[in-house]
Amino acid sequence: MPDATPDTSQKTAAPDLPPVEELLAAAVHALGGSERQGQVAMAKAVQDAIDAREHVAVQAGTGTGKSLAYLVPSIRHAMASEAAVVVSTATIALQRQLVDRDLPRLAEALAAELPHEPTFAILKGRRNYLCRYKLSAAWPEEDEAEQLFDAREVSATGRMVKRIQEWAEDTELGDRDELVPGVNEQAWRQFSVSAKECLGAQKCPSGAECFAELARDRAGQADIVVTNHSLLAIDAMEDFDLLPEHDVVVVDEAHELVDRVTSVVTGELSESTVGFAVRRVGRLIEQAVADRLLEAGEDLKALLAAAPAGRIDDLPEVLGMTLALVRDAAFACITALGPRGERRGAGEDPEQAGIRKAAFTALDEVHDTAQRMLDAFGHDSEVDRADVVWLDEGTGRMPPRLNIAPLSVAGMLRDKLFGSRTVVLTSATLALGGAFDGLARQWGLAAPGDGKKATWQGLDVGSPFDHPRSGILYVAKHLPSPGRDGLSPAYLDEIAELIEAAGGRTLGLFSSMRAAKAATEALRERLSVPLLCQGDDSTMQLVKQFAQDEPTCLFGTLSLWQGVDVPGPSLRLVIIDRIPFPRPDDPLASARQRHVAAKGGNGFMAVAATHAALLLAQGAGRLLRSQSDKGVVAVLDPRLATARYSSFLRASLPPFWETSNPDMVRGALKRLASES
Repeated sequence: MPDATPDTSQKTAAPDLPPVEELLAAAVHALGGSERQGQVAMAKAVQDAIDAREHVAVQAGTGTGKSLAYLVPSIRHAMASEAAVVVSTATIALQRQLVDRDLPRLAEALAAELPHEPTFAILKGRRNYLCRYKLSAAWPEEDEAEQLFDAREVSATGRMVKRIQEWAEDTELGDRDELVPGVNEQAWRQFSVSAKECLGAQKCPSGAECFAELARDRAGQADIVVTNHSLLAIDAMEDFDLLPEHDVVVVDEAHELVDRVTSVVTGELSESTVGFAVRRVGRLIEQAVADRLLEAGEDLKALLAAAPAGRIDDLPEVLGMTLALVRDAAFACITALGPRGERRGAGEDPEQAGIRKAAFTALDEVHDTAQRMLDAFGHDSEVDRADVVWLDEGTGRMPPRLNIAPLSVAGMLRDKLFGSRTVVLTSATLALGGAFDGLARQWGLAAPGDGKKATWQGLDVGSPFDHPRSGILYVAKHLPSPGRDGLSPAYLDEIAELIEAAGGRTLGLFSSMRAAKAATEALRERLSVPLLCQGDDSTMQLVKQFAQDEPTCLFGTLSLWQGVDVPGPSLRLVIIDRIPFPRPDDPLASARQRHVAAKGGNGFMAVAATHAALLLAQGAGRLLRSQSDKGVVAVLDPRLATARYSSFLRASLPPFWETSNPDMVRGALKRLASES
């Protein structure tokens, strides 16, 4: 990991490298594009941040060409410093776009301008790669009590296992994403290990040909390393390095960084996690010691089955006793296992070493999570609380489970990610309410007025789209405020009238799957256009069908708010049923809101309104995906026009022309439909 106070006496860029503006111009020309003002401004801002060793947050609207704007200065820096630049994304789709399209074309375009053709690689977590040793040694035994299949049986999972085995004979990369169609987690787990379970390249008989190690070797030789937010977080927070040495990180889709990091550091405890640890260790220690953990797991199971779901603010005595029993029983098993790894000696059989390491990993998770949950309570004030604990009720085959997550990851990010690197954060949605301060505080960066020196800059390079001429923001001010009992008849009437005016061509974004399904069922018989609902088929297939058949409408929830890219006449209307605040009973959001308020801040604005603004901006951003697109974003929730926080939310949206006149909007949609 780079030193937190790098030597600033040396220049970042070698003097014989062309300026970033020249490199960008050469790349754009070679790729057959045209200069975009926002793209040039962003590339220069990224280069300035690298030179000054400061952080920069850049909001760049759809169509700006932001990938090129950060890749060109990143490649330039990699050439000058002879160190990799890490580019982190939130989605597999963007990873594939960068590695399969953007970087190959850009490397070829810049080859003549640089000392050598830029190189790149993709690096994922170890769980994403096939483990050759586990494949050959069948190590360690998976959850026998939970296996619902035999690989020899004709079953869905059994067929997946067989397909993995056949694929393993030919694959060169061992990357799970090569398997199309994909396989479920139960099948894949038979052939993969986590970083904590891995024996290590030096000890593993298959270490020399390990797919994960080979991927790391390729990344170590590359100028640009593409990874994901989760692996970036793990690399920053662990004592060992997963990514190659680097001093610059580009975080694309930065609006998702906090949620992805929170997910990485969220712990879970249930009968399943305890039972998993028991099965891992059961054959390695005395039965009586393993039975002690098994009994503690049974006590936990009974307690969670009877407890109400939701946030736990004060530790009930019986829960505290049960968590202590689980923790102590896990520690007893860890002690009974004996010395770890190197302390045990080099002569240990690799298969036995693998089984022991897997047992240690499962037991450590149970022990540490139970202790962390006990430590989450007993603080003198709400300000001192660091974590929130909550109970999720069981659904289907999933048992009830206790969860623990940090109330804030700002300090973690400030110390572990921003403290020792230059970080470039970019997305189409960062300036909420017209300012970057809200997200900056969540990232741990000091904002103006915080009393600390800001070490970052915020820049909105705008969008190539003419939003006031291309789009209308319609707020249905005449409708009643949304209630808790689902969509009212007035809302369904409004949706039907808008869709009829648009001739279909509608993406309906709903705050819950329940609302999306209810609207679909109510309107399918009422409308003459095809109506698809998320869950009818794979999301990818539904979006494809929606894009190919112009009159078709598509209704859905969260993944559609951010994952739909349909330019052209197939999408003329985006309907948003209500402001997407987190649910009042959401344990993490409500706890974070209360924590901010206890520290003197506005919890509603910092948490609930920020969450809603992000999703609203992402949802509204589905409308204009190309220069020729036109249409309407219709928000049915009148609070977007009337509530005291409405100006903050509207300032987070693209600058569409605004109206609350339903007749005017329906007329505009009819004119667009007649032009298609």
